[in-house]
Amino acid sequence: MTFADHNRGQAPIEQLLRQGAQALAEAGVENPRREARLLLQHALGLTAEQMLALSPRSEVDQACYLDWVARRTQHEPFAYITGQKGFWTLDLAVSSASLVPRGDTETLVSCVLDHFPDRDAPLSVLDLGTGTGCILLAVLSEYKQAWGMGVDISPQAAVLAAGNAARCGLGGRAAFIAGSWTDALAPEARFDLVLSNPPYIPTRDLAELMPEVRNHEPVRALDGGRDGLDAYRLLCTDLPARLTPDGLGVFEIGIGQEADLRALAAENHLDVAEVRPDFEGISRAVVMRHQPI
Repeated sequence: MTFADHNRGQAPIEQLLRQGAQALAEAGVENPRREARLLLQHALGLTAEQMLALSPRSEVDQACYLDWVARRTQHEPFAYITGQKGFWTLDLAVSSASLVPRGDTETLVSCVLDHFPDRDAPLSVLDLGTGTGCILLAVLSEYKQAWGMGVDISPQAAVLAAGNAARCGLGGRAAFIAGSWTDALAPEARFDLVLSNPPYIPTRDLAELMPEVRNHEPVRALDGGRDGLDAYRLLCTDLPARLTPDGLGVFEIGIGQEADLRALAAENHLDVAEVRPDFEGISRAVVMRHQPI
């Protein structure tokens, strides 16, 4: 009998948390007690404060919670189960159509803010491989006069991102299309800012990823080819023709890829303005621009 097969109906909070934490621990989920509490909080539709205000002996409906714990024991990402994830200052819907937004990716947003200090600038922004739309929408939320376009090879991801734009009140300044990188754009299209968090994991390393990623997140959003650089070769080749004269490209990179990105930039007449580390000190965002003449 699986965890989800237990009797339904109502049960005390303390009992549910105990059972949930035990099931998650046995499945090898990290921080099982914390995850059990967060799953119950989301299943009940409560804030953290409301959850704390309940008595441990309060009886609550357990059906949704039991289902969610059972899914988490299969290492399905927490965000896919709850259907939402915070990124920057935004609350985004997520699904298996795209990667779960990660805190490391916020490094790109911080780069943009420093390199474009005028928050009233009417920036034109392109986000390639937009996924949930998280990077583009975070930038648009900071620049009230900016507009942007997100492109993703997955039509389901493009629909998800458009829904997130509406959810965040940014639907009037963001458009999303399904396509392969810039193939769907007009040849003359130029942007002040080109963003991307492309697939960058070498194919051989995919099998070593944690099960939440390996077994649940879309492989084509992860697989960067033999050396992890396939997408960057395309992006760097195309970037000079897509940037306005003072435009910037800001790309996320993986561990140990800084030197390769610098080389690709030089091959395509791009200047690396900055390489910024994430909170763990790992080089995470590369900022590129046209080489000075």
